[in-house]
Amino acid sequence: MACNLNFMKFVLQLGVKFAILIPFAKLSSSIRTKMNKSKFDKSIIEGPILAAVWKLAWPTMLQNMIAGLQGVVDHTMVGHYVGFEGNAAIGVSWQIFLVVVVFISSLYSGMAVLVARFAGADDEKNVNHTVYQGILISAILAMGIMAPLGYVFTPELLNIVKAAPEVQAEALTYLRIMFVFSFGKLLFFMLGGTLRSAGDAKTPLRLGVVLTVLNLILNAILIPGFGPIPRFGTTGAAIGTVVATNLVGFFGIYLLFSKRLVVKFYLKMRWAPDWAVISQLFKFGLPTGFQGIVVNISGVLLLRFIGSLPQGAEAQAAFTVCYTQLFSLITWTSVGLMGATAAVAGQNLGAEKPERTVNAVKKASYVALVLAVFVGSLFLTVPEKLLLIFGMKEQVLIEIAIDLLQYLSISGIFIALALVYTGGLQGTGDTRSPLFISIISQAAIPLGYCILMEKMGVLEAHDIWIAILLGHITRCVLSFLRFSQGHWREIKVVASRL
Repeated sequence: MACNLNFMKFVLQLGVKFAILIPFAKLSSSIRTKMNKSKFDKSIIEGPILAAVWKLAWPTMLQNMIAGLQGVVDHTMVGHYVGFEGNAAIGVSWQIFLVVVVFISSLYSGMAVLVARFAGADDEKNVNHTVYQGILISAILAMGIMAPLGYVFTPELLNIVKAAPEVQAEALTYLRIMFVFSFGKLLFFMLGGTLRSAGDAKTPLRLGVVLTVLNLILNAILIPGFGPIPRFGTTGAAIGTVVATNLVGFFGIYLLFSKRLVVKFYLKMRWAPDWAVISQLFKFGLPTGFQGIVVNISGVLLLRFIGSLPQGAEAQAAFTVCYTQLFSLITWTSVGLMGATAAVAGQNLGAEKPERTVNAVKKASYVALVLAVFVGSLFLTVPEKLLLIFGMKEQVLIEIAIDLLQYLSISGIFIALALVYTGGLQGTGDTRSPLFISIISQAAIPLGYCILMEKMGVLEAHDIWIAILLGHITRCVLSFLRFSQGHWREIKVVASRL
């Protein structure tokens, strides 16, 4: 106990001194040097293409890896202080939460398309105007619809995934907190995606570092308890997350008004809703939102199949740790490449340089392949050590998890390539094709396979892992073929008359 208290004190002192104050100071200092710059980074549309992609990709990849570390620490602490029921509760809750959040944040995908095009055309006023309209609509949706409905329907949503009673007990409060206080996380997503599309990936990285460290410190206090603060367990992870995301999200709004970023808000801006812009946000964003819903509903239904197995709770815990945490070492780095590819592709199309768009996607795919192979090799060579990080000691749990990691080591290669080509499609404005591809690859094929196995009465855990692999292979092939057709070259966006 004394050892734990000393460790907590060390984390708090080190975190406050070096991990929050210093990043905030560096963030303000670095942004201040850009105070009056309004021009966008021309190296994205004029310089070496691989350098342009990497310039936007590495900060995003690093940010995602740091954010992934936050999830690893959360699961590790919950696994040690609560047990695998807590791990399963967080995994189930996030799978449900993401179905809704991804839909609302799809507006940011539409915003990214417009911002990249306008930035490539050096149209600063339309960049700023588009970002404000995206924030306005997402605020209405998040606080007016998602928060109240999410709170009311949380019990029913947990029943849909057939979460075990002990898992539901841990997940109920966690998921309600995430729904009610979600706007800060949406702001953080919005700011990161917008700045990357405009050519600034380093500011989102700095904000992400501050967010992650702040969240870790809060969770180190709230999950196990510290001094007079009681032990909140799984609920503490939710409280720490929403407090950290809201603080950083609203600080991001302050930065927009401070005129220190490449995107700027002014008091004399047009504050009324602009339905011409909003309609384009929905036009380009909604397909991405429906795509996210398809992917996440498929994940929820996969959890339902997993929960129906004889060792459902153990399998759900293994799925949560291996798929949503360890596999994120591949997906989050690939998502970083996807965002960078989308920004570079969109800006070059806005600058009327489509061949650079094609080249950007190819170069990014090479990087994605190398990273996926490297991480996948860890799944095959040191799986027990990776699982031990999360406090997994039960033999049955370890056996299920190692089996899943073997499939994911192969699956990661295909999903990494698929995400890069998805970025190429979405960045140029073709957000509908990834939707239809996801319906086929992430829903029809894996769920159809599981239904078939269940009807035959032979559904086992490894059948679900095979279904995931088949889905990722299909998504990779279809995304590559669709981008190669080149229909995205003809997509147009309309600027507002400001």
